[in-house]
Amino acid sequence: MTTNEVIRDKDSMKVPEPTLRRLPWYLSNVKLLKQRGERYVSSTQISKEINIDASQIAKDLSYVNISGRTRVGYEVDTLIAVLESFLGFTNVHNAFLFGVGSLGGALLRDSGLNHFGLKIVAAFDINRDLVGHSLNGIPIFHPDDFEKKMLEYNVNIGVLTVPIEIAQSITNKMVAGGIKAVWNFTPFRIRVPENIVVQNTSLYAHLALMFNRLNFNEIK
Repeated sequence: MTTNEVIRDKDSMKVPEPTLRRLPWYLSNVKLLKQRGERYVSSTQISKEINIDASQIAKDLSYVNISGRTRVGYEVDTLIAVLESFLGFTNVHNAFLFGVGSLGGALLRDSGLNHFGLKIVAAFDINRDLVGHSLNGIPIFHPDDFEKKMLEYNVNIGVLTVPIEIAQSITNKMVAGGIKAVWNFTPFRIRVPENIVVQNTSLYAHLALMFNRLNFNEIK
């Protein structure tokens, strides 16, 4: 870190969710700029790349507590390091995945998740053809073994990719077993106690939004 950059206590401010959603875009863009040989980057440069107003970018970056140099911008390596740390990508979070169907299997094969701090260490499914085997080096167990495996692995995150009709029952099982956060890929809005973190990621909802906008543009 240079003497011109100051990192303050990042816990002193609560970051708005829209800002948290945009910060990974900035991180990816800055990494691309680094590959191009850039040593410094400004909010204006990032704005031109991802079509977000430069003032919004500057405001978002104010939450990560890093200061740029006047007329120069942010030092690229420092900005990458600060963003990765702020977003939690530098820490390893172990997770269990429930439901090794087409989507669940794709997530198990996605080694890129490890680069963002999420490591799926085991999966669970009722399919006897899968139980006892592994996918991408990740063992697959029957859900009945969940409580026992919680004692073997240091896990606090559950990835939910099961059929919608069992989404709530599996969630209840996860929470009762000690899971503290659920990444929900099902279109079912699961119910959890207030102290459990839930992140809903519905592919179908985004499809509906895309189709709606596509139809609207075609009608215009």
